Amino acid sequence: MYVGMMCTAKKCGIRFQPPAIVLIYESETKGKIRQRIMPVRNFSKFSDCTRAAEQLKNNPRHKSYLEQVSLRQLEKLFGFLRGYLSGQSLAETMEQIRRETTIDPEEDLNKLDDKELAKRKSIMDELFEKNQKKKDDPNFVYDIEVEFPQDDQLQSCGWDTESADEF
Repeated sequence: MYVGMMCTAKKCGIRFQPPAIVLIYESETKGKIRQRIMPVRNFSKFSDCTRAAEQLKNNPRHKSYLEQVSLRQLEKLFGFLRGYLSGQSLAETMEQIRRETTIDPEEDLNKLDDKELAKRKSIMDELFEKNQKKKDDPNFVYDIEVEFPQDDQLQSCGWDTESADEF
C-alpha cells in the first residue's frame, strides 16, 4: 500500500532496547493517531549516523512515513543510539550532539575537511530555512528600510582609497 502524503508526522523518537526509530503519525484518511516502529539493524557504536539516517529515510518500507521527518533529526536520533551503545550517559550524549549541531562563529571553516564543511553548511542552511520569513507568514513585511546610526568617525580601509585612484 502506498501511503504518500496521507500521513502527518507528529513525533519521532528512539527506542534503545531493542533499537528502533519510533514515529507517531496521524493518518489523514482516517484521522487516527498511529505509531510505527522501524527496527534499527546492524548499527553499532562505530556506525556512521548520517549514513544510517539516509538508509532508513530511503528504505522503501518507511520512505512515505519519514517524508516529513528531516534527515538532521534522524541523524540526531542515531547519535543518541550510538552514545547509548558506547556507554555514555544521556547528558553526555546530548552535550556531544549539541556541540556537533551548532555553529561556532569563531571557528575557521577554511581549516575543515570537505565532509565537515558540508555538515556545517547544511546546519547553516537548516537554520536559515527555520528563520526565513516567507510571504505567507503573518508578520511578513515586503520592503523594510532601516536607518543605521552614523558614527562621527567612519573607518575607511586603505585599499578602498588607493584602488579608486588607479581607475
